[in-house]
Amino acid sequence: MEFSLLIVLPFLIYAIFSIFGFGKAKNLPPGPTPLPIIGSLHLLGNQPHQSLAKNHGPIMSLKLGQVTTLVLSSASAAKEVLQKQDLAFCTRNIPFALHAQHHYIYSLSFMPICTHWRTLRKIMSSNISCNRSLDANEYLRSEKVKELVEYCRKASMSNDFVDIGRVAFITSLNLLSNIVFSKDLADPNGDSGKEFKELVGNIMIEAGKPNLVDYFPVFKTIDPQGVRRRMNKHFKKILGVFEELINERLGSEVEKDDLLDVCLKMNKDNPHELSLSHMKMLFLDMFVAGSDTTSSTIEWAMTELLRNPHIMVKAKEELEKVFGKGNIVKEDDILRLPYLSCIVKETLRFHPPIPFLLPRKTENEVKLYKYTIPKGSQVLVNAWAIGRDPSIWEDSQEFKLERFLSSSLDVQGQDFELIPFGGGRRICPGMPLALRMIPLVLGSLLNNFDWNLNTRVQPKSLDLTERFGIISRKREIY
Repeated sequence: MEFSLLIVLPFLIYAIFSIFGFGKAKNLPPGPTPLPIIGSLHLLGNQPHQSLAKNHGPIMSLKLGQVTTLVLSSASAAKEVLQKQDLAFCTRNIPFALHAQHHYIYSLSFMPICTHWRTLRKIMSSNISCNRSLDANEYLRSEKVKELVEYCRKASMSNDFVDIGRVAFITSLNLLSNIVFSKDLADPNGDSGKEFKELVGNIMIEAGKPNLVDYFPVFKTIDPQGVRRRMNKHFKKILGVFEELINERLGSEVEKDDLLDVCLKMNKDNPHELSLSHMKMLFLDMFVAGSDTTSSTIEWAMTELLRNPHIMVKAKEELEKVFGKGNIVKEDDILRLPYLSCIVKETLRFHPPIPFLLPRKTENEVKLYKYTIPKGSQVLVNAWAIGRDPSIWEDSQEFKLERFLSSSLDVQGQDFELIPFGGGRRICPGMPLALRMIPLVLGSLLNNFDWNLNTRVQPKSLDLTERFGIISRKREIY
């Protein structure tokens, strides 16, 4: 009886405050009228980025349980938050799922802007994202794409189907694992790649789906949906793999000149600057976000090309003209493929890999235009809605890559009409690698094979339903 009362009491108190308006913030942006206790949770549905894009204009406030939430669905509002007032909005709102294994404390993606954040960001910039490192690792990307093409060739010769999402994931995973550990983590012919993909997918789903604790923090100790317990298991599996690889390297005298060696040297010289926990969580961020976002984009691109065969024909003609049919795409010549570049941009507009980007939070009360945003508010930038805003994009609900043939809009965080990688200080650190890898893989797949759907499926009947999580993935596989 006493335990039940302890659970119910916070709801009763919150209901009284909600009904009578005590503590209600003034001068918020417009939004739906909240219900007692739950606020506007009932409006989220199973595709929140879509349901929250339809009401109350470019800036919307709503109450999700106990959490004041701001949803930005216009390019101008995104620019204000991600660029003009970036410092005021750059703190992350941390989903309860990411408390598992203390991930948020050590994660580059979620820790506050601090000395450790700058150290990890510098490691990423110096060893992954800068042009010098990207050029130095070009041979690795070429090697992994050749392995992908060879796998697809064998499947073609034996008349087997190819799961584009799976093979693109394994290619991205093994590219990253060679940059970090100088070895493959997955075999495209075995189950390891499938298991790792399922594990990463489960992490993204758990981290992205609505969790009662995120809206009613009073339930943190209970974890009623079991999200943190499941996430603990998922993280533990991946971190265990990294720990084995780190211990293996520590017991070896052979230098590999990879990212692991760089990190171990920093750890030895200054363990307070880069601890083993920071190191493992950096690798976790890289492998989970890097492999899944890239493979998801490639899968969506291939899906749209199969739905629009005339676009695929034009892309293949361009590739054949530049490289000759049946050859691997070379990075140095990607700039000679404007049509392929438009396909990548249109895919990122129409299917941004992270529809809400990653959630932010206001550390202090902030003025945004004429509105007052309370301290502790969650801020969601709806990249999906911005990419389909009819005031920006003609025929916004159509996959129409010609819109980019005469446009200078880019995806690198300066044009806020198109922000699949975010912007400001928190822009995705893996963006430069992704922008090299996506056209390389997509172009090589198109130039080496004639792709067809399962005979049971017609192009225009392809299901584009998304499986919502932090990363939006295609639900159906053909």
